[in-house]
Amino acid sequence: MIDARSVRGSTVLITGAASGMGRATAEVFAAEGAHVALTDIAAETVRDVADDLTHRGLSAEAWTLDVADPAAIAAVVAAVAERFGRLDILVNNAGISGFAGLDSEHYDEVWARSLAILLTSHQRLVRAALPHLRLSPAPRIVNIASTEALGATAQDSPYAAAKAGVVGLTRALAVELGREGITVNCVCPGPILTGMTEAISENDRATFARRRTALGRYGRPEEVAHITLSLCLPAASYITGAIIPVDGGLMARNA
Repeated sequence: MIDARSVRGSTVLITGAASGMGRATAEVFAAEGAHVALTDIAAETVRDVADDLTHRGLSAEAWTLDVADPAAIAAVVAAVAERFGRLDILVNNAGISGFAGLDSEHYDEVWARSLAILLTSHQRLVRAALPHLRLSPAPRIVNIASTEALGATAQDSPYAAAKAGVVGLTRALAVELGREGITVNCVCPGPILTGMTEAISENDRATFARRRTALGRYGRPEEVAHITLSLCLPAASYITGAIIPVDGGLMARNA
């Protein structure tokens, strides 16, 4: 019998798991008893994260994965399913920043790379994982987008367009896969303390958080990870197509 409030024994594949929200997600799932497949383009770092988890007695293994490489996606998903004998949960988390003004000479390059990594990779991973998810008693897909998909910032149209695409893809896949019991949801983090935001000065972060968020602070990666976990519980079987901001009240605040 499935424990409706537990992912223990499930296998979860997480992209971008070497740092930030991906690493926090891996740690949260592993602590809950899941078998965690950590993937990242940063080969040495993601192995170190997996080793840290296994040294703590948790179930984790690392794979090097460039999500812009379709052949690598197919190979890694197959390897994960073979290693753990199943694949129940897919968390599409890998990301890059994609800031470029329309007049930038690098705009087309940033646009193409942003869509490849932030959007196209999601559908490729879902398609590769789908045969395995169909065998799971509680199949879950969680796509990590951004509040930039809901309200953009100047100079970030490649990133915002890609993240908005993730929202649309999530809704479309939720409808397409719903009759099979596969839920597809989207988490939209707001200002979170990760490698992407550490270049912002502490003073600027504090000012932004005070002015723009209801809670007056940046979020922590584990606060996003716990929402992802909640969406993957067997008990979350009637939540699909949801777009959930985890943003400290950023989208709720007018001024």
